[in-house]
Amino acid sequence: MSSSDFQWGVAFLLAVGICGTISLRLFDLYRVNAKPGETQLADRWSRRWEFSPQTLGGFSYSSLILVSVLGLFLELLLIRWISSEIRIFAYFKNFVLIACFLGFGLGCYLCQRKINLLATVAPLVTLAGLVKLPWKGLHDAIGSLPFLLGAISDVHMWGVPSVPLNWSSGSGVVVAVAMVVPLFALLALAFIPIGQMVGWLLENAENGILAYSVNVLGSLAGILLYTLLCFLYQPPAVWFLVAGAMLVILLWKNPTLRWTAALAFAACVGLLSLSVAPGTAVFWSPYQKLEMSPHVEAGETVSYDLLTNDTWYQRVIDLSPGFVASHIDSFRDVPISLNAYNLPYRFYQNPPSVLILGAGMGNDVAAALRNGAERVVAVEIDPLILKLGRQIHFEKPYDSPRVQQVVDDARSYVENSRDRFDLIVFSLLDSHTTSSHFSNIRIDNYVYTVEALQAAKRLLEPNGVFIVKFQVDTPWIAGRLHGLLSNVFGHSPVQMQAEQSYTTTGRFFISGSEQKITEAMSSPNFGAYVRDHSNVKIEKATLTTDDWPYFYQHEPGIPATVLVISVVLAAMCWLAIRKTGTSVRSMQWHYFFLGAGFLLLEVQIISKMALLFGTTWVVNSIVISGLLLVIVASNVLVDKVPKIPFGLAYVGIFASIALSYSIPLQQFFFASVWLKGLAATAVLCLPVFFAGIIFIKSFARSRFSGEALGSNLMGAMLGGLLESVSLWTGLHSLLLLAALFYLASYLTVREKQIAGVGTA
Repeated sequence: MSSSDFQWGVAFLLAVGICGTISLRLFDLYRVNAKPGETQLADRWSRRWEFSPQTLGGFSYSSLILVSVLGLFLELLLIRWISSEIRIFAYFKNFVLIACFLGFGLGCYLCQRKINLLATVAPLVTLAGLVKLPWKGLHDAIGSLPFLLGAISDVHMWGVPSVPLNWSSGSGVVVAVAMVVPLFALLALAFIPIGQMVGWLLENAENGILAYSVNVLGSLAGILLYTLLCFLYQPPAVWFLVAGAMLVILLWKNPTLRWTAALAFAACVGLLSLSVAPGTAVFWSPYQKLEMSPHVEAGETVSYDLLTNDTWYQRVIDLSPGFVASHIDSFRDVPISLNAYNLPYRFYQNPPSVLILGAGMGNDVAAALRNGAERVVAVEIDPLILKLGRQIHFEKPYDSPRVQQVVDDARSYVENSRDRFDLIVFSLLDSHTTSSHFSNIRIDNYVYTVEALQAAKRLLEPNGVFIVKFQVDTPWIAGRLHGLLSNVFGHSPVQMQAEQSYTTTGRFFISGSEQKITEAMSSPNFGAYVRDHSNVKIEKATLTTDDWPYFYQHEPGIPATVLVISVVLAAMCWLAIRKTGTSVRSMQWHYFFLGAGFLLLEVQIISKMALLFGTTWVVNSIVISGLLLVIVASNVLVDKVPKIPFGLAYVGIFASIALSYSIPLQQFFFASVWLKGLAATAVLCLPVFFAGIIFIKSFARSRFSGEALGSNLMGAMLGGLLESVSLWTGLHSLLLLAALFYLASYLTVREKQIAGVGTA
């Protein structure tokens, strides 16, 4: 066994042991019916951190606002941070969301019990240490999770080779699950005290509807605050500093709690401020963690490497005539005319107009300018990547008056643009992560669908050339791109693999004008080069559509890794509920079904809005904020007109779901952004309005019980798990599944009314 393997093993065992031990000890704080002596130690060392909202001054709207802001802020913080630092959660991001719902739901259900601050601060400090302690073996252990868990997956992950299911790969999954489970537990535990505080405050409010509306608006403020920090490019240390400040203010009246929270978050901030490798600069864009490092040869910086979420992403290079002439050896094997960035212009020389989707740091833009493009539109979703490109790119392409910079999602641009182009280049437009914290949709999923490529084709001049450049790692990804372009253009694209040289490589799919392609191939040398590099393996794959946009999944179905983790987490959730005394019989099923239905509605609304307006954090934040405002509108209506019958609200929700299901999303692509937004909001969000009426009327009848809210959040947790069904049946099916849950909630109401119980 090598030294690195030994370090990996020791680090992995320590990480699992420490995270597991802390999770179990903290969980003891909430266990019931424990055997004598089992929790005595936990009681002794934890009692000094116990408290009740009454000891902090009792009910006040200021406390409710602050804990509501903190709850959503911390949820978004952990989803974004953990998904960036622990790479496996970037691909299964809704698992972090499910952990948050489990913890918050348990907290609401246990709101009458003593709250213990350790359950929040201990997991956060542990996670910060796990991510940032300067131990290579620990970083390797965390970084190996995608290889252990994702190798047998039907979902393509960057840098993870696909292997058949056997004893070796199966044991890797078991090892990975051993790490994922305690991480999931820590995330859930951190939210139990926050859920307890929210549940207690709602139960003790004089005006429950007003208090719940304040809670929703506070959650909205938490979303906006976190989004603002993201767009100011602030790092996680600042996020934790803001969250810690809110918690300290909330606990201010108790010195022990106040100083414990301050010290714990100071430790997190200190750990997160630890420096990275010398010469590497770390930035946090609204989408991902970026690491920039220079590559120096003979004292000269010849390129920059950019990593996103610790995965190689792109390289900033210099292909100017002066650099090429002074570095002949770097271009000896592959001539500059056959460089991957120059290849598109062998198929269309001196193009009058060029559209580059996924412009990144500017390599493709520089290539367009060098090859005589008169006008270049450069579309890039990440504003910080665009900013860094303007600052450090050697050829300064973004300073050219011939270049128009557009910060937008590629799909959003091609749907809304009325421009026309002679050459369209999809430039290695591939994401390494998801962007929405409520969805499995990746940044680029809606870019590579039949409908997206049809929309892009509409921007192409009749004699234009259409090029997709992609880093193909598996034959079925190549087969999918080949099939998509064949479907859209009516003929097979020319496919070739660029050679590795000073620049990055890539697979090219060339379509569009057959005349232009034939002219380019008529050159003896270039035609021979293309044919020599066209012998690439492809496998057939299901074509992606806007309803099933999962580009990185081979075929429809629930991947083995998602299924395994979902079953393990579901069992873990059931055990946690049972051990805390929250029996299945005591679960308030009406609220449970409402929570599951609402989460599924929310997921498909966010996914559809991402398609209409772009898969950006701005769109996600606006949509979620809009949904929260719709809930507040439902609360106001019920407060003013309390006698709205349940039956009418249920008719409204089923009718609006049927309307949303029956209208194709393409009908909302109006030229006017305002008209598109109003029409989409009216149709897609209408079910949420009626669902809000049902929930707030039920919640009022239960006297705003913490158990009712906890049951609702438990249902939302189930909805988060069931979101994965769309990987098999498509996004549209989530509407039908949501309707079934709302039907179940209606039947529970009817059953209790018939039995004479009265309340939901």
